Amino acid sequence: MSLIDPYATDPRYTKRDAVYVPSGQGETAWVFADTYTLKVGGQETGGALTFVEATVPPEGGPAPHVHNDHDEAFYVISGELEFLNGDETVTAGTGGFFFVPRGTRHRFRNRGYHAAKMIFFFTPGGIEELLFANAIPAEPGVAPPVRELSIAEPMAELMERYATENLPDPG
Repeated sequence: MSLIDPYATDPRYTKRDAVYVPSGQGETAWVFADTYTLKVGGQETGGALTFVEATVPPEGGPAPHVHNDHDEAFYVISGELEFLNGDETVTAGTGGFFFVPRGTRHRFRNRGYHAAKMIFFFTPGGIEELLFANAIPAEPGVAPPVRELSIAEPMAELMERYATENLPDPG
């Protein structure tokens, strides 16, 4: 009988590379009218994914766009969001899931009267640099400032780096 504990020497039992982000933690910012909390990004996941928690106010959401190098997925926690899928829309309520493969025009919009909550993620990770480029650190209990959507020079460079393009909205 061996006196060596196989569990103590096998790295599958002792490796501690998991990432834990407690509830209420993460970098929270206003991305135009929406509130995004970056739970984990490419740096923490070795480039595997970017994971964001979002609150989308009525009429909130980004302009139609396409990510040519990233897949994106959304899960609606509460409320209802309208998603653009190429040239048609899909309305997803609580518990709805929406996957967008790279190269597909999409957007989400809150057409309701109350804020919607969702989580979304990208594979591969790292695109949070683009998501948070024009963000303003959020302040608890304060509404985000009203801002016009503009693509500043640094933003245009990031969009090119992350192979993302804004596209027209079909309606």
